Amino acid sequence: MNSPHSTGSGGGVFRQPKAVWAVAFACVVSFMGIGLVDPILPALSDQLHASPSNVELLFTSYLVVTAVAMLVTGWVSSRIGGKKTLIAGLILIVLFSAMAGSSDTIAQIIGFRAGWGLGNALFIATSLAVIVGAASGGFAGAIILYETALGVGIALGPLVGGLLGGISWRGPFFGVTALMAISLTATIVFLDKTPASPRRIGLTEPLRALRHRGLATVSAVAFFYNWAFFTVLAYSPFPMNLGIHELGFVFAAWGLLVAVFAVLVAPRLQARFGTARTQYANFLLMALDLLVIAVWTDHKPVLIVAVIVAGAFIGLSNTLMTQAVMQVSPVDRSVASAAYGFVRFIGGGLAPFAAGKLAAHFDDHAPFYVGAVALLAAIAVLASGHKLIGAADRQMQGGHGGDAEPAELERDEETGDLIAASLGE
Repeated sequence: MNSPHSTGSGGGVFRQPKAVWAVAFACVVSFMGIGLVDPILPALSDQLHASPSNVELLFTSYLVVTAVAMLVTGWVSSRIGGKKTLIAGLILIVLFSAMAGSSDTIAQIIGFRAGWGLGNALFIATSLAVIVGAASGGFAGAIILYETALGVGIALGPLVGGLLGGISWRGPFFGVTALMAISLTATIVFLDKTPASPRRIGLTEPLRALRHRGLATVSAVAFFYNWAFFTVLAYSPFPMNLGIHELGFVFAAWGLLVAVFAVLVAPRLQARFGTARTQYANFLLMALDLLVIAVWTDHKPVLIVAVIVAGAFIGLSNTLMTQAVMQVSPVDRSVASAAYGFVRFIGGGLAPFAAGKLAAHFDDHAPFYVGAVALLAAIAVLASGHKLIGAADRQMQGGHGGDAEPAELERDEETGDLIAASLGE
């Protein structure tokens, strides 16, 4: 059995063709966009005279549009090919990030962030499939590389946002514009033309795919987990009451833990304890961390440390959830990614808006209590699919699941089809 870090092709996970590195670099910049605005949220609220709940719409518009647009990414990429879809997404990100930086009102920025989300959906849904197809090292190596890009992007986003935001709140937006323009050029030059899919994906396929138990279970878990994730990311800058640079350093440390635990720790824990068991412990510890944040929201040192520590739990979940959805999926990976992305980004998009409203109606503690409850809900949903996820783990590791596995799969025809389909891809 190969280890989580084995490549199967001899070159190592990080010895890749130029095309893979071009897409991976674009992934880094794309994921930078998630946390880039974090350090400037309080500044935007002050300088543009917007309430915290209105500023939170920068996340909501971006993520909800990303979620809905996920439903059409397979339809687009199966007709024009992966490279053209990536380029279209990158062009949209370049245009809308530049327009966001040129805006004068919070409403304009919110609108342009929505357009940015459309480009982000086209890029994110396609980039994973392109990396999986072009990377050396097989599926596990591609996931590690993708999660490395995600972790580096999330870590650098707040740091770059803090540094550029210290000059002007417009700086982070124009920074993304410049970096994405470089990514666009590298993708055009280094990525070979990808043919259109032999099968055209229908518009309703991602939604219909959610009828399958495994995909629906993992997606629902991701909904609740992302609610907690984006509550921490989007709302905690307000009670911290720090300057732009200080916020940038806090969330850079947070993002560093996201990257380390996503790339180095998650594969080892998954191999030793399995996806479900690792996630039970991870979600429970993260819920306790959010309770600490909720209780001591007014105590700045405790709040800062607890927010940074949350990065470790988020990094673990990012890798484990991405791998799980690809393994238990009964459909093409592009369709599974779109369906999963739709559900999880809906959770991530609604959480910041709800956090702002909860804080306005109650206090700054309330959003984090709700985030902790969301993680307990994630544990309950995950437990309902424990056997299915365990069977997928055993199949991924070479089918060493024992004699009980075939009987278990026979008792659930849909589950059997699901595992067989994921193996056959």
